[in-house]
Amino acid sequence: MYAVIQTGGKQYRVEEKSVVRVEKLDVAVGETVQLGQVLMVGGEETRIGKPYVAGASVTAKVVRQGLGPKINGYTYKKRKNQHHRYGHRQPFTEIVVQSIAP
Repeated sequence: MYAVIQTGGKQYRVEEKSVVRVEKLDVAVGETVQLGQVLMVGGEETRIGKPYVAGASVTAKVVRQGLGPKINGYTYKKRKNQHHRYGHRQPFTEIVVQSIAP
């Protein structure tokens, strides 16, 4: 059984016992989180939501919180002596899907 969930403005296809990196959630490591925005549940019988599947939810456990790889950026404007260098590391939450309730 698999599901398509929405969290942090992105959509993820998840299965039971799969490890997924999602946008940062304000949940401590080791706690469980209930993801209720389920767009589709697949398996023997496929259910598609409008926009969400009624009564469906995904239970996951938070494995770790972290930062992604560093992105270096550089902007400039020619002939203006204007340069700007910046860096960014996107925070993420790594979760393990425990169960999918259709």
